[in-house]
Amino acid sequence: MNRIENILSDDSYKSYISDIENKEKNRKFCCHGLEHCLDVARIAYIISLEEKTGIDKELIYAAALLHDIGRAAEYRDGSPHHETGAEIASEILSHTDFNQDEIKTICHAITCHKSESDGDGLSSLLYRADKLSRCCFRCEAYDECYWDEGMKNKTILY
Repeated sequence: MNRIENILSDDSYKSYISDIENKEKNRKFCCHGLEHCLDVARIAYIISLEEKTGIDKELIYAAALLHDIGRAAEYRDGSPHHETGAEIASEILSHTDFNQDEIKTICHAITCHKSESDGDGLSSLLYRADKLSRCCFRCEAYDECYWDEGMKNKTILY
């Protein structure tokens, strides 16, 4: 997964992830750093294998690693993280070996990952894995969380 290594070693990616993790250091709700992104990637890949989607593993990992990268801008100026994230992701991906069609697919998934109904295969996969990655059942902020009770994960599925 050389292209994924290219993302992880990209200086701007590392800077954005570091910024997000620093901003969320004392956050009691779910965080959006590298650990979360890797959880999303692994869950999305498991679902993809189980459902035999045929979506390329590197596309899944790239989308997952970059899906919340716009949180840095959201914390700075209130920009919608999914929209800003797609722009940032496009810039980062331009330094990798992903082709323009793949970059477009990844960025579309990032833009659409906030809503289950907005997406195609990769977008839907990213949305579902993002939600399933949360360990609501052991969260200290469970009672204060804005998530609807029906959305909260009461057990581990993946």
